[in-house]
Amino acid sequence: MRKILYFLFTFGLLTAACSGRSSEPEESTKDSLPILVSKIQKCSRLYTTEYQVHKIVTHNDQKSFEGSIFGHKFSWNIPATTRKVAIPIYATLKGYVDFSDFSAANVRRDSNRIEIILPDPQVILTSSRIDHKRVKDRVSFFRSNFSDEELSSFERQGRQSIINSIPKLDIQERTRVSATRLLIPIVEKFGYSPDAITVSFRKEFTPDSLIIIDQSEKHGL
Repeated sequence: MRKILYFLFTFGLLTAACSGRSSEPEESTKDSLPILVSKIQKCSRLYTTEYQVHKIVTHNDQKSFEGSIFGHKFSWNIPATTRKVAIPIYATLKGYVDFSDFSAANVRRDSNRIEIILPDPQVILTSSRIDHKRVKDRVSFFRSNFSDEELSSFERQGRQSIINSIPKLDIQERTRVSATRLLIPIVEKFGYSPDAITVSFRKEFTPDSLIIIDQSEKHGL
């Protein structure tokens, strides 16, 4: 199986789910940590990034005859038995931060500065599909066409390849940037200037730490 990947990226803020924002500043910042945590928790699952991924999966095979003569193995390709197929697969990835378990442990502050440590970003593969109109195949006379079961198997392999490639993308950074843009106005209401606010991931976070969920097959997409 030979796979060729093409990525088409669409970035954008999908949902600004944070609620309970007031245009007035909080009266006091001395005991405001529980209030700040509560406001950030209201962001719930915040979708910040969407990727449209186009992948072409290619497969080719040929019937062959294998045997052994005087202890020497040989393999002979049978003429007119090749099959080739190129399958375009489209998938949608969505990056988000889940603030439902956000707590005071995610906040570090002193008298002048505050740091918000984001929960680990997560990625959902929400849909994947074969573009059947653009499937290209070449089947020799003595071979049967690719079956629906074979095409479905290639789609699953392509979907898994997309999932395996997610840590190599910058989706976690895009997610962090978008989440930061939404969190800073909330924190400013508690008396902190923008240059005194830091938003970061936990120090141990790496691209391979991404939580990836495949919902496409679950929902039959």
